[in-house]
Amino acid sequence: MIDHLMRFVQEDLASFGNADINDDMLLDVQTITDAMMTTAQKIGELGIRFALNLLVCWVLVHFFYYKKSRRRDYYFTFMVFSSAMLTLLYIMGNVEVGVGLTLGLFAIFGVIRYRTETVPIREMTYLFVIIALAAVNGLAPLYQAVELSSAAPHYALSLGNVAVMALVNLLIVILIGILESERLVKHTTTKLVLYDRIELIVPEKREELIADLEKRIGVKVLNVEIGHVDFLKDAAFIKVYYNLPKGESNTINTIKRAKDYVE
Repeated sequence: MIDHLMRFVQEDLASFGNADINDDMLLDVQTITDAMMTTAQKIGELGIRFALNLLVCWVLVHFFYYKKSRRRDYYFTFMVFSSAMLTLLYIMGNVEVGVGLTLGLFAIFGVIRYRTETVPIREMTYLFVIIALAAVNGLAPLYQAVELSSAAPHYALSLGNVAVMALVNLLIVILIGILESERLVKHTTTKLVLYDRIELIVPEKREELIADLEKRIGVKVLNVEIGHVDFLKDAAFIKVYYNLPKGESNTINTIKRAKDYVE
């Protein structure tokens, strides 16, 4: 029994020695990345990632988001957040802790910071897009190992990988550009009104209410929602829906208190 087992092992070893070893059977590329990439290549890779991410983020924020909202606080937040996210993902993606801890840190940050105030849905959407692009630009492979079967394997910049990463960024920019285009859809927005004629808030006088609102605030009202009603002060909060004229912003329309105003 032992002789049979030994003979079987020897045959397997012999067959393994005669087998052709190709590139797919070598060690995982990730295990030799640090040893084979030069300092210049690492700096170049970080520069490509950072520059592309910063450029795309600036285009999205400056030409699409800020053009309508005029919120300089979010402008600063988006630009810094995107750059910080990319650098963390790039650095921590190459160490043992991996990407999971990086995303966890930003999740904790989001729970602690953004839960303290109401962030508009448009700003949250741009924040998510910026985080997604930072993840793509920080983790997408740019270099690939070449000549693994030779005596001098090394890493070389893959133009195909760079083109794919640039294409992903371009598609996101085009998509947001189309959706933000005034020619595609009219920008419907809201205005919060403290209304004094509460006798008109009943459903049977809805048309008269809309006519009075259009006369007093100077917009074509599409719809209204009745909010809090104070019968002691004869006032009610009304949310007015209307189409925003081209080039006009509405960042102040829902502000009720002076301390909520951010220039």
